[in-house]
Amino acid sequence: MLNQSGRLAGKVAIITGASSGFGRGIALAYAAQGAMVVVSDVHEQPNKGGFEDKPHLTTVAAIKEAGGQAHYVSCDVTKQDQVGYLVAEAVKVFGGLNVMVNNAGIYRAGKLAHEFGVEDLDACWDVNVKGSWFGCQEAIKVFLQQGRGGNIVNIVSTAGLQGHPKQSVYNISKGAAANMTRCLAIEYGQDNIRVNGICPTYAKTSLTRALFDDKDFDKTFTDMIPLKRWGEVDDIANLAIFLASDESSYIHGDLIRIDGGETLCRFSV
Repeated sequence: MLNQSGRLAGKVAIITGASSGFGRGIALAYAAQGAMVVVSDVHEQPNKGGFEDKPHLTTVAAIKEAGGQAHYVSCDVTKQDQVGYLVAEAVKVFGGLNVMVNNAGIYRAGKLAHEFGVEDLDACWDVNVKGSWFGCQEAIKVFLQQGRGGNIVNIVSTAGLQGHPKQSVYNISKGAAANMTRCLAIEYGQDNIRVNGICPTYAKTSLTRALFDDKDFDKTFTDMIPLKRWGEVDDIANLAIFLASDESSYIHGDLIRIDGGETLCRFSV
């Protein structure tokens, strides 16, 4: 049954890129805390090779199996008309919108800057920047129309806070997403629309499966993390619950690192 006493009870939330990884984890966590969740992705089935519990179930099916409320909407976040439809569908199905989580993302890496093609830059810009921008725009329109504020959580990255080698196109896009978060927080705080960003480092998802399984990379990465472990999807989901809840009502325009201490140093002890 729906958790009427949960930290997000009665709230309607959209999560993009929610069939797998961070998005799926956030959707499941929100539903467990009483939210009515609109799950969005370009495909409904989880990506293969991830770390999901019950990978045979879609995110909506997993939420409903646990007694929560969820609805799936197919959406390519690079298309503003599709994002507009997604937001309208949330309002139609659940009667309003309280939380928008812009999680859909794409990763390109492994080359020096002069080696990347324009297709790599375009892919990162279209999904990571325009996708989040459209999500923010369409959600803000509804929040303003409703007149009771709202909450935006952008999944940024530590790549939005600092440079990394051989992933410049990705870092460029995440740097833009970080500044987008700051700018919108300045503009819409007066309307009680809170905007914050979550900045994870590598965590265990299908996107990073090959890196996790590469023992040399695994050792190099964990050696430079003060907590000496990879991030878990639940780490990000727990922070996303807090930011969507009234418990964080005075946190605004922040970019919160969730990286095991990675950005404190880049060397092992």
